[in-house]
Amino acid sequence: MENQKSAFIAIVGKPNVGKSTILNKLIGEKIAIVSKKPQTTRTRVMGVLTQGGDQLVFLDTPGLLKPKNSLGDYMVKSVTTAVDGVDACLLVAQAGAPVAKADEELMARFRRGRVPAVLAINKIDKLQDKTQLMSQIAAYSERFPFQAVVPVSAQNGDGMGALLDELKALAQPGGWFFEEDALTDQPERVLAAEMVREKVLRLLDQEIPHGVAAVTEIMEEREGLLELHVTLYCEKSNHKGILIGRAGSMLKQIGTAARQDLERFFGCKVNLQLWVKVKEDWRQRPETLQSLGFSEKNLEL
Repeated sequence: MENQKSAFIAIVGKPNVGKSTILNKLIGEKIAIVSKKPQTTRTRVMGVLTQGGDQLVFLDTPGLLKPKNSLGDYMVKSVTTAVDGVDACLLVAQAGAPVAKADEELMARFRRGRVPAVLAINKIDKLQDKTQLMSQIAAYSERFPFQAVVPVSAQNGDGMGALLDELKALAQPGGWFFEEDALTDQPERVLAAEMVREKVLRLLDQEIPHGVAAVTEIMEEREGLLELHVTLYCEKSNHKGILIGRAGSMLKQIGTAARQDLERFFGCKVNLQLWVKVKEDWRQRPETLQSLGFSEKNLEL
């Protein structure tokens, strides 16, 4: 207990800068879904890393954008609640990009709350002219006194060791909050549903994926087989047809891709059954959001 240190750290930034990829790389397990589409993460996802005497509890949050519906309001609240309730923040920005308005707002929030922060400039492997990093680091450093600025590539691992060292430096004495082997506080039912939703995001284009929610209805293990029944809720009847596809072809693709991830994560055979149902305009309706698991209680630390 006397040698144990810990810190709650919120991972924040604008959409599509690689926050979830960084979390997964730090934890060493895929606990947050990832896609190239912005706003993949809808609520906070907690990941726990325990090494030596240090325990870092990460909160992966949605990208900060101006909300367009009740789901957007919930996502923004998940970010602000996380920033206001943690010991430190990890701000993630994309290499070569100008300082985003969302990042300006987050840095102002750090300052008001006197929250220490580390800046990770991600996707340096995509940057052709590395000299841009110096001006980008200067632009961010002028706006907030970061504890450290670390250029990284979460995709290939470059700089991730140095980033982890800087984050460990934020840990304070006082014991751990979770058991040594804990990875996340996410229920397995939620993890399973999110793995299915990730495949929807990857296989479908335009607005339809953002209007889809996934809910695990049945999760039972017997004789080495995990029985999973997941319902995909969409907003319109024509979206239901697209999700199912001709003769069920799209739903089969989603199920096949999701099953591979699920079997890898749970370490057993999975019988995955998918259904598609319509809940019209569910993103606009607070009561429907609550029924689908987007409850403000889930944002409490």
